[in-house]
Amino acid sequence: MREAPAGPVSATGDREDLNLAAQYEAYPYPERDPRDEAKRLFIGSPSHLREIDHWVFGAARPASRPLDVLVAGCGTGDGAIMIAAQLQQAGRPGRVTCIDRSERALGVARERATVRGLTNIAFLRRSLLDLPAADLGQFDYIDCCGVLHHLPDPAGALIGLERSLAPGGGIGLMVYAPHGRTGVYMLQDALALLAPIDEAPHTRLETAKRVMRHLPATAWLRANMNFGDHLEGGDAGLYDLLLNPRDVAYDVRGFMGLLDRAGLEAACLMEPARYDPDLLLPDPRLRARTASMSPIERASLAESLAGNMNTHVAYAVRRGEVPAAPDPMAPDAVPVVREMPAAEIIRQIGPDGSLPMAFGRLMVPVPLPPLAKAILGLVDGERSIAAIAAALADRGIAQAKFEVAWADTYRALSRVNRILLRPPA
Repeated sequence: MREAPAGPVSATGDREDLNLAAQYEAYPYPERDPRDEAKRLFIGSPSHLREIDHWVFGAARPASRPLDVLVAGCGTGDGAIMIAAQLQQAGRPGRVTCIDRSERALGVARERATVRGLTNIAFLRRSLLDLPAADLGQFDYIDCCGVLHHLPDPAGALIGLERSLAPGGGIGLMVYAPHGRTGVYMLQDALALLAPIDEAPHTRLETAKRVMRHLPATAWLRANMNFGDHLEGGDAGLYDLLLNPRDVAYDVRGFMGLLDRAGLEAACLMEPARYDPDLLLPDPRLRARTASMSPIERASLAESLAGNMNTHVAYAVRRGEVPAAPDPMAPDAVPVVREMPAAEIIRQIGPDGSLPMAFGRLMVPVPLPPLAKAILGLVDGERSIAAIAAALADRGIAQAKFEVAWADTYRALSRVNRILLRPPA
């Protein structure tokens, strides 16, 4: 793991930070064409509205309550546009405030919001490092995706975000992880020699392109298929991956330590099943050894075994404020699919009753009970658990049998972020 500086560094006096600012003016990231908003909505984690409802607020915060959102470092707007569009499409009250110090990136995000007709979003040119003095108030939810690992003092910045968090709120975070980025840091070291950061961004990019054309067959980056920014992300993607002047990767222990220094803890690592080593170790004797491990030890083991995690995504809350887990057995609980239609989940269930899950390029079977298909066929985002149980009772399935099958189905599919619970109206 590459270590960030332990103490605060002035943004105006830090060479790497000045070059980072120049990078995002020259090559706003990620590379986006606002005209594409008419065709698709970029969906991801963190900051999907259904995830926030479920993982941050325990499916207990009423949907009618306004959600005040800060996107700290919005770039060209993927996360900001997603949550603003989801709020507006659902007719839910709320406001999304986006800050970034790159005027060009903000310009792309603004244009994307205009194309979508979003009226619940605002953009401010401001660094998240200025938050303590910005007087923007507090926010119910803060998105900080792909930002901390580029800052001179990630812990200090996260402390500033925690101070901007309203009581009971949460933060969605993404940071780079080391194992799945094997090869990246070797190329960054090479390009630091061939394309020094004090050169103009376009000159550095041209050098990087020349290197990629002649990259030796043995370079680890060639074998790493866990990401594709250098292949599919355009100039901005190549620059951000290989020429970024500051890039800190955190293993899961380091990430949890970063949260702890800011007075935060993870309400959820996404998706939870990724961090379960038992899905990777079918041998009963090995599972007997993992059973006594702490949650962080188990997560660290899964990360080391899988070897392909190139990011960590978490929903974090103030230490000691992790919400009570939603109760899937409550009669009025309403299960919802995150994005993939329930019919598609049913279609993917194999003859052995397991759902194949892709954790990157790693396929893991997730076992489901025989009744899972029948239950999922009734999940429409409107039916309550009581209504689903009643519908199955009409088919001759006893309440007790349903409850056992539903508990197993919910546990399996919520851990892979496929089935969540809807908040009350």
